[in-house]
Amino acid sequence: MATIDLGKIKQVFRGTYNNATAYAVDDLVAFTDGSVTSTYICTTASTGNNPSSGGTAHANWAYVAKGQATSPTTTQGDIIVRGASADGRLAIGAAGKALKVNASANGLEYGTAGRILQLVVNEKSDVVSISGTNQGGFANVTGINVTITPTVASSKIHVQFCLGKVSHSSNSTAVRFTRSVAGGSASEIKRGAADGNRKRVSSNIMGDGVINAAHAMAFNYQFVDTPTYSVGQAIVYQMQVDTEGSGNFYVNRSGDDSNDTYVYRGRAFSTITSMEVSA
Repeated sequence: MATIDLGKIKQVFRGTYNNATAYAVDDLVAFTDGSVTSTYICTTASTGNNPSSGGTAHANWAYVAKGQATSPTTTQGDIIVRGASADGRLAIGAAGKALKVNASANGLEYGTAGRILQLVVNEKSDVVSISGTNQGGFANVTGINVTITPTVASSKIHVQFCLGKVSHSSNSTAVRFTRSVAGGSASEIKRGAADGNRKRVSSNIMGDGVINAAHAMAFNYQFVDTPTYSVGQAIVYQMQVDTEGSGNFYVNRSGDDSNDTYVYRGRAFSTITSMEVSA
């Protein structure tokens, strides 16, 4: 009776690949290429030929089930990013940080993103009143200030004083602003250049002697400051005035404050705003 050689009638799993073993067609092996373990089938009898290298199968082998690289992540929130030659782990960033492109534009990192880092607002709906100085020197306008504590180094601070209504009995009032850091002494900022005996001011406000005692005008002023500070130190921006006469200086009311329903004697609302802007 004649004998017919049918060869292998099923695939044979040969275990982990051994470089010294002779493999026949349809042999199956497990092989780790780098960090990826996959299953291969021998397509041409082979000895000493690794089934794959760098993720590419050898000509004598074919993938049956290609494995996946071991994840480089170790902590919840980690992400996988492509490094110079392989995938790598990028650890989760600190609270409030954002994912952004690094300074070399060749990778990702966590850091401060965006330009506006915080906004602080001081709102005033009540009337503020201080005694006039009669050109005797600048005085703080009570409550017309804002305090901001920078969260990162080298920030710029944008400050805006938006006073709904200001009034005083003289013709003109000089305005200037001060900055104090960490409770230190106040420094005058954003003033005109020194010029003879002239006072250095940020602005002037017309008073009742020019526009009418029952009427008043809004005052809006803004500037960008680049203060010297350490992260965590509070910075206070304060408005000061020096009035031409001795009459009171008011915020949110007219000089003539008769109790009636005329629109020009209405109470006003003011805001003082500061924004931390990243460098």
